[in-house]
Amino acid sequence: PKMVSDILSLIHNILQYANRIGLMTASASIAISVKQSKKQARIFSIEEQKKLYSYLKGNNNYTNLGILLCLFTGIRIGEICALTWKDISITENTIFVHRTMQRIQTDSKDGKRTEVLITDPKSSCAIRRIPIPNEISKMLETAKALPEAFFLTGSSSRYVEPRTLQYQFKRILQKCEISDANFHALRHTFATRCVEAGFDIKSLSEILGHANVNITLNRYVHPSMELKRNNMQKLLELFAVK
Repeated sequence: PKMVSDILSLIHNILQYANRIGLMTASASIAISVKQSKKQARIFSIEEQKKLYSYLKGNNNYTNLGILLCLFTGIRIGEICALTWKDISITENTIFVHRTMQRIQTDSKDGKRTEVLITDPKSSCAIRRIPIPNEISKMLETAKALPEAFFLTGSSSRYVEPRTLQYQFKRILQKCEISDANFHALRHTFATRCVEAGFDIKSLSEILGHANVNITLNRYVHPSMELKRNNMQKLLELFAVK
């Protein structure tokens, strides 16, 4: 359904463009929608997150440091792959997210079917500065490489592409004896922990690089049963006799 919806959206844009340049099409006004079932997002439990954090901290290398950074900032897999050390400010405890990496299909004459591109994000909202916890900043300081080097390799000529990082992440989960998950679960987990910690949604939305808070609420906010239980208890406490 997601793919069909994306295709319909593209066709709609093409028809709109045709209409603007004077090429009238009979189907330009046809409205088609596809019902998409909402998938259950994979979110790490507190215990799983502690296991993962302990492993990453105890096995310190550039890749593990990158996964750890995603766990505490919610940045996307393409964004961490494109991140360079000049995008990190140790003095300000921030990272500057302004590029993304992806592998796309290509019609290259040399026979290559795909290639890796590093480009600007899809929207201006995805360009952002994100504050990082002090302890993570200290870990970054000890591993710091040359400014032009990619964050995940410490080299300016060598990078880790998203597909490779996904494989490495899954191997780490196996070592930690954590149930399988894709890399995007880090982003869902980050958003959920932020809500549980009492973040205001506007701040969280800007950290995640969303255009508006509705995207954050609908896609990435997954209150746990424990949080729901605590909130229900607060309701009762309003009537408690003091």
